[in-house]
Amino acid sequence: MRIGVFVCHCGSNIAATVDCPAVAEQAGTLQDVVFTTDTMYTCSEPGQNEIISAIKEQKLDGVVVASCSPRMHEATFRRALERAGLNRYMLEMANIREHVSWIGKNKPRNTIKAFELVKIAVAKLRNNNPLHANKFDVTKRVLVIGGGVAGIQAALDCADAGYQVVMVEREQSIGGKMAKIDKTFPTVDCSSCILGPKMVDVSQHENITLYAMSEVEKIEGYVGNFDVQVRKKATYVNWADCTGCGACMEKCPSKKNVDKFNEGISKCTSINIPFPQAIPKKAAIDPSGCLMLQKGKCGVCAKVCPTKCIDFEQKDEILSEKVGAVIAATGYDMFDHSVYKQYGAGQYPDVITSLQYERLMNASGPTGGHIVRPSDGKEPKKVVFVQCVGSRDPSVGRPYCSGFCCMYTAKQAVLTKDHIPDSDSYVFYMDIRSPGKGYDEFTRRAQEQYGVQYVRGRVSMIYPKGDNLIVRGADTLAGTQVEVEADLVVLAVGAESAKNAPALAEKMRISYDSYGFFMEAHPKLKPVETNTAGVYLAGSCLGPRDIPTSVGQGSAAAAKVMTLFSKDKLESDPQVSKVNASRCVGCLKCAATCPFGAIKEVTDRAGNVKAEVIETVCQGCGICTVTCPQGAIQLQHFTDNQILAEVNALCQAQLDF
Repeated sequence: MRIGVFVCHCGSNIAATVDCPAVAEQAGTLQDVVFTTDTMYTCSEPGQNEIISAIKEQKLDGVVVASCSPRMHEATFRRALERAGLNRYMLEMANIREHVSWIGKNKPRNTIKAFELVKIAVAKLRNNNPLHANKFDVTKRVLVIGGGVAGIQAALDCADAGYQVVMVEREQSIGGKMAKIDKTFPTVDCSSCILGPKMVDVSQHENITLYAMSEVEKIEGYVGNFDVQVRKKATYVNWADCTGCGACMEKCPSKKNVDKFNEGISKCTSINIPFPQAIPKKAAIDPSGCLMLQKGKCGVCAKVCPTKCIDFEQKDEILSEKVGAVIAATGYDMFDHSVYKQYGAGQYPDVITSLQYERLMNASGPTGGHIVRPSDGKEPKKVVFVQCVGSRDPSVGRPYCSGFCCMYTAKQAVLTKDHIPDSDSYVFYMDIRSPGKGYDEFTRRAQEQYGVQYVRGRVSMIYPKGDNLIVRGADTLAGTQVEVEADLVVLAVGAESAKNAPALAEKMRISYDSYGFFMEAHPKLKPVETNTAGVYLAGSCLGPRDIPTSVGQGSAAAAKVMTLFSKDKLESDPQVSKVNASRCVGCLKCAATCPFGAIKEVTDRAGNVKAEVIETVCQGCGICTVTCPQGAIQLQHFTDNQILAEVNALCQAQLDF
């Protein structure tokens, strides 16, 4: 075998703490290595051309690149090998940047470690075999999970490109959090005016199938061919016949249900349409409050319905769909502020959340857009906003910044002045974070033109005094304690991952962080892709995002799907597990442990049970290989022999540089 070794300086990233020429020179002493060199930037065009020239001139059979993580440029170097006529899987990478130069400053020791990694890579490469990918058909339909603004944008972009879209939304209407807010920052334009037309487009687009009040039950399969089961929850209303006239809501005698769309600041009937612009505009019954479903007495809605679409016998339905790609845009939920005992723990009626305040300001809200105190219905003259409630606070397990709270607080303070001209607004803040276009100008306008008073410091406690509330905090700029008597207190609660996000991540076989947000394949290079091929992400399921970023990510995820669907056939990764049938005893322990369901039971000609790997489903995790008691199943390019070769190479005598 003829192997070439290319050691990258990566500017000063590696060369500052690793003697790259010495590593390259010493690599030339390794078995089967016939060519070595060190390059300033191996991933650059001259660097790749050098690899291609060396493969052709030196007749190389394999290449070792000692540079950065394979996650960064493995695909780049594989393409270079292909251009030189070499099998792209005859490449090994030694990560001497993240694993060596970035974690130590002792140059002699780093140089030794870098050489050891090169030695290991060469030993593994000597046992590599050329691999070839299989091709398979792709189903050109996409599943969009979540009907918020990111999901809506992704669905419309895919549908406009001519692809069939299946949208699944767990709530009664699409629109997400954006449908609940009154105005958007920093332009202060009507949220419904922006979102409403897009929601209507979703309902009327011929390429979009919308399942509201539904959740994904199961996802099986692989990129290009996912089998999805959707649970369509019982609404007790036949939506095919419902016209959304609202006659049932007017006559329903059960009027004490919590209005979820209005964030619990008002009550609604058991049969309800969440808001006038809802898509689909269909009624649904909350069984927990329905007298007919709970006690078997009532049925008024069924009597007054002009289309007779009420069905108290309706059950959940399981629907099956086949798609080629999945876009997850499940959004976020608001932090539960009741954990803050010092703020009343949700017991003071005039201490409300920012989203509840949005509903008070909204014309479609419970007060018709008039800002009033929940306790007595009076107009507040002094409103205090408290920022970072559930953000940047490790004591409640939320050390991250939610990103958009500073801006929506400034917007709400400005709108308060518009609604109540003789009102005063105070904002307690830690830092003002307004990095977006026009954001900083907007917060300055709130202070300079609208007279909003910003107090830098945390609020220590809120307590009642008569009909009002006392907000006690620190002014860290003045170095004093501050107390403000308020008519209404608005808590700028932070964002947290959507409920059941970890469970959904497991169904999609993607990673999530310790806070429940989904993880991208690479935060910079693959911001909307996941480590599971064919599954993409958009919006706040990745972490708190504002509206412009969510819309941009929706379009980015759609573009990735369109790129995937531009090919009639996809290639599978050949670095998957393979069963040696002559050694397999048919115990099927590998099938029991495979997290992807990629191993099936087969019977050979003699009637013996054997395991068989479904190559298109296998993700190459290698769990099956350590489970097999016979060593009959091996992961291509990570076989037992290759791992032993790496260990043997590592155990050889160490060199000094």
